[in-house]
Order: sequence, then C-alpha cells, then structure tokens
Amino acid sequence: MANEENGLPCGGSGGPALDTLTRPITILVGHFGSGKSEIAINLAFGLRKRGTGVTLVDLDLVKPYFRCRLAKDRLEARGIRLVAPAGDHFYADLPILMPEARASGASAAERGSRVLFDVGGDDLGARVLGSLSDRLDRAATDLLFVVNVNRPFAEDLPSLRTMLREVQAAARMESTGLVANTHLMHETTPQTVNEGIRAARGLEAATGIPVRFCAMLADLARTFGPKGYAEGLPILAMERHIVTPFAPTPRGVPRRSTVV
Repeated sequence: MANEENGLPCGGSGGPALDTLTRPITILVGHFGSGKSEIAINLAFGLRKRGTGVTLVDLDLVKPYFRCRLAKDRLEARGIRLVAPAGDHFYADLPILMPEARASGASAAERGSRVLFDVGGDDLGARVLGSLSDRLDRAATDLLFVVNVNRPFAEDLPSLRTMLREVQAAARMESTGLVANTHLMHETTPQTVNEGIRAARGLEAATGIPVRFCAMLADLARTFGPKGYAEGLPILAMERHIVTPFAPTPRGVPRRSTVV
C-alpha cells in the first residue's frame, strides 16, 4: 500500500505509476538515451519503499556511461539486489552476460518479489534479451518500450514504429506497454512532457499497445498537481541517479572516480 513517502510531496521514486506494474517481471527497452536506466532505478526504489523485494538486472551491454550498475551503492544500501558484472569487469564496456541474469526472471514469481531488467538501447541492445526470452514466463512479464521523441531516429511516428518493430524482433518478445519519457534534461517543461505524451499516444493508437505511465523529475511532477497524473497518465516522479563523467552532479548523487 502506498504511503506518504511514495507520493509527490516527499520527492522522487514514487507516484501512481508504480500501481501499473502488476506483473512480477518488468523489462525496459527503447532507443539509446531514452531514459530506460533512470526509470528502472526509480521503479526499483519506489517498489522497495513499498516493502517489495526487488532485483534489478543490468542487461545494458552497450553503453557504459548510462547503466544501472553506476548506482550500485545506493541500490544495495536500500536493500535492492543488483545483478551486474563484478570486480574488474564492473565498468568495462564488454558484452558480459551474468549467469544470474538468466535465473532471475525464472524465479521471480516463486519468490514473490519483483525483477526489473534494464536492457541496452535500440535493437542492438535488445539482442541480449532475445537470448533470455525462452527463460521468461510471458504471462508474468511486461515489456515496456520507452518513448522519448527528443532522441535521434525517434522524432516521429514512423521512426518510433520502426524502432519498436526492430526491438521486438531482436528481443523475440512483444511489447505490452509504452512509457512516455520525452524530456530535455533539466530544461524540461510541462509543454515538453505534454508533447511527449501526445507522441506516445500516437504510437498507442497506431499499434494498440497502451501507454502505461509517464516519467519526469519530481520537481516537474509537482507542477501537474498533487494527484500525480499528466494528461490522464500516472506519473513516475523520479530522482536523478545517473550522471556522465562530464556533467554537473546533482546534490546527493556520488560520482564514481573512474570510467573504464
């Protein structure tokens, strides 16, 4: 059951979007830089706040600067299990698929916990998911395609449909939901969000795949009111946890010392 900490007044990693995750396994796919990793981390924190056991599997074997494993200390401090390469391979830009990744999804429903998979961008990143698809219970799995029309090759409906089709083919799975996450980092405005929601709704109309929720930073989410909805969509109010080595670090977010 949600409590005050899950709501918008108390900050990020909460909101009514969490109520849309009704299956034990949630997989996030989409374009490079669409925001999958940040959404995955915030979903993990939000579910954990509600007392749910959470495993976060980092399947991004493509892009080293934006991966869930970069928030390892914060995740584990909150009791979230992170499945990612360890030791010298932790930051490496290498296609390392952990054996635990294959087992995590298969046992999620049995443990009564939630498992989140953060998959690499585009169809290239989704190929690793294709190698795991036979281990996942489709009835217990949501595959969410993140829509961010401010990314290259995602600016219009034909481009979004093409990428969705290519990602599904590589993953060997059909998408069960869309996530609206169009943003301009800290320059995002309510208009930016609404335009992104309209784009996601367009993809919904063209494919029949429902938009589950929209995502935005918590400060912006408050501008949409206390109920936590934007254009009728539940909001995932997020904290920012991942930064590049060259970007200013948000308050409270530790920066890793090296990039390998």
